[in-house]
Amino acid sequence: MSGNREMIRPQIWEELAKELGEESFWGLLRDIQEEFTEEMYSLDILHEKFKGFLKKDMDSREKLSMLVKAAIELTSQESPRWENIAGWILDFQFTDQLKKEEKKRGLDCLYDKIWYLTKQGLYGAYILEEYNREEIEQAEEYIRPERNRLFNYSGLDLLIKRYVISTHSHVPLESPQEMFLGIALHLGMKEKREIRMQWVKAFYDMLSRLEVTMATPTLSNARKPFHQLSSCFIDTVPDSLKGIFRSVDNFAQVSKYGGGMGMYFGKVRAAGSMIRGFKGAAGGVIRWLRIVNDTAVAVDQLGVRAGAVAVYLDAWHRDLPEFLQIRTNNGDERMKAHDVFPAVCYPDLFWKMAEENLDQDWYLMCPHEILTVKGYSLEDCYGEEWERKYKECVEDERITKRVILLKDLVRLIIKSVVETGAPFTFNRDIVNRANPNSHRGMIYCSNLCTEIAQNMAPISTVETKIETKEGDTVVVNTTKAGEFVVCNLASLSLGRIPLENREYLQQVVKTVVRALDNVIDLNFYPLPYAKITNQRYRSIGLGVSGYHHMLAKRKIRWQSEEHLEFVDSLFEEINYAAVEASCENAKEKGSYSYFPDSDWETGEYFAKRNYTSARWKELEEKVKKQGMRNGYLLAVAPTSSTSIIAGTTAGIDPVMNKYFLEEKKGAMLPRVAPDLSMDTYWYYTDAYHVDQNWSIEACGIRQRHIDQAQSMNFYITNEYTMRQVLNLYLKAWKCGVKTVYYVRSKSLEVEECTSCSS
Repeated sequence: MSGNREMIRPQIWEELAKELGEESFWGLLRDIQEEFTEEMYSLDILHEKFKGFLKKDMDSREKLSMLVKAAIELTSQESPRWENIAGWILDFQFTDQLKKEEKKRGLDCLYDKIWYLTKQGLYGAYILEEYNREEIEQAEEYIRPERNRLFNYSGLDLLIKRYVISTHSHVPLESPQEMFLGIALHLGMKEKREIRMQWVKAFYDMLSRLEVTMATPTLSNARKPFHQLSSCFIDTVPDSLKGIFRSVDNFAQVSKYGGGMGMYFGKVRAAGSMIRGFKGAAGGVIRWLRIVNDTAVAVDQLGVRAGAVAVYLDAWHRDLPEFLQIRTNNGDERMKAHDVFPAVCYPDLFWKMAEENLDQDWYLMCPHEILTVKGYSLEDCYGEEWERKYKECVEDERITKRVILLKDLVRLIIKSVVETGAPFTFNRDIVNRANPNSHRGMIYCSNLCTEIAQNMAPISTVETKIETKEGDTVVVNTTKAGEFVVCNLASLSLGRIPLENREYLQQVVKTVVRALDNVIDLNFYPLPYAKITNQRYRSIGLGVSGYHHMLAKRKIRWQSEEHLEFVDSLFEEINYAAVEASCENAKEKGSYSYFPDSDWETGEYFAKRNYTSARWKELEEKVKKQGMRNGYLLAVAPTSSTSIIAGTTAGIDPVMNKYFLEEKKGAMLPRVAPDLSMDTYWYYTDAYHVDQNWSIEACGIRQRHIDQAQSMNFYITNEYTMRQVLNLYLKAWKCGVKTVYYVRSKSLEVEECTSCSS
């Protein structure tokens, strides 16, 4: 298709060009013509569609909106790149409006804009306190407006509506590239002055090229006054009235600032247990979950959505049958908690017995009763020690047992997952065997999206004192901090990184590991407990998105040995780069507090993963000598929102459909798989057509290289039997998969987690 202007000058566009500015509008059309050369993307086709939307007395802004709409409606499986053209036009429209708003306010440069936004309370004052005018002017030179054209319509539209800074009357005052630069300025703030701007540029480049996406809280809140940058938090709920209500309050504080929560209830006594020696007095876990549920509804996430919380209970807890029914639609409503996401922590023994024979008894017990009778907490151990103690408890006649046929319990679990998508699965023995910091404690459960696996411990009261301060009587409650887990997340966009270039991949990983480590020191913490744990372990969670996008671009079929071999090599490379980066950062800035005697220092981390090559041995020695900056490194989150921004597939999931229509504000918007073409079409297998065994095997292979966990879903159809669903769980357990997130039934729509959208 020719770039001759005369071919693209129909009367309607002549009028629009006059209203918008001749050169800029014709430049946009010329660029589209030169980039999208196939006949199916002819500007004549766009013009014909555009004409059908025009009405009398439309202004230039409305006409541009119709031009965007025309491009969107032309998007199809056969011509998917109209969505990219729609993104280009939306960028043109947004930039035009932004320039008018800047002119109205006299904002001639980035420094002026930051000063203005700071004065309006929309930008954190700390940016101007840390950076002088010269540095901000230098940073402005890094901006590459042309990178806006990397967005498709869906990504840019989401970014504009949800992420760029707007006035209190919802007028955007920040471009996407200024947003990325503002985040980079925040993340580079505490670097040494002589290297700070180098890191700012590196952070900006990885974000603006859409090679890395930070988690939603980081994208939303970095550079803003309330800079809560972490996605999820995990609390261990103690078995005391004061402790339970403290945990509920912790959840409320986290939710207030937009964080999601994981809560472990495995220590809380069961219904009918003793309180102060009185039998049958305890109300059990479900009563408390009702309070958690109401807190989730009452304390929403910054007014955007209801609070989000996953509650975890052990597979041997006496309240388990009722727990499995808290979201189902039948039964006593007084025992329901529809806004809470249940998750079950399974020991190896459960799956061993389920594989051997479902016609066996399974024993459910109260953790408080076990502690009272045996003097130990069963949940505080794992593996062979747990199995031995569990059998001791079963044989001890002093402990009350609730006996249930394993077959009946499995039926309850599968009925719940098919009907509600949950409970999520946490394979506690697999998790704890791989824990690089087992010398400092236990991992009881995961977070809201099942990708975090870090040491946990309950907060406890030390003493309560009455004191006099400045003439007033005050009550001072002293608490022991415990281990209150924090998730600091980001994701590599695998579909956008040139993975064949090992050095380039290593540099991207090095940059994002540095950025995530900086988040720890730059964060606003809703709770002091979160700050203490985060600074002890300096845990980060580097994950991936665009997994299926990556395979399709490389013409690798999901259901193939080539897939398994490729991801084994790739994730080993990602892990190597992350470990090396953290080690280098430790040399410069120091190791995390608990590095001594960790698996990192002893070399067990490398032995457990069978990293025996000369390259890995060299890195192992380097780690022993220099230390590690971060106690935990890799975790794969769902990335539901941020993958849309990056124009790629979500997390490690297969695409739901190559092409579908999404209803949005009364309109049907086409959605297409990224880079869909004749070359990639047959490599995009829809999620419900994928043999789930291949997904599970790939997850197990990746798991060796991921020290935490992965948000992995099962996709099942109505044809699945109970036995087939059970077989998926058994396969996951045997493959060493640590967690399973949703079971997505074709007839079921489940809620997306946006807290962990990295």
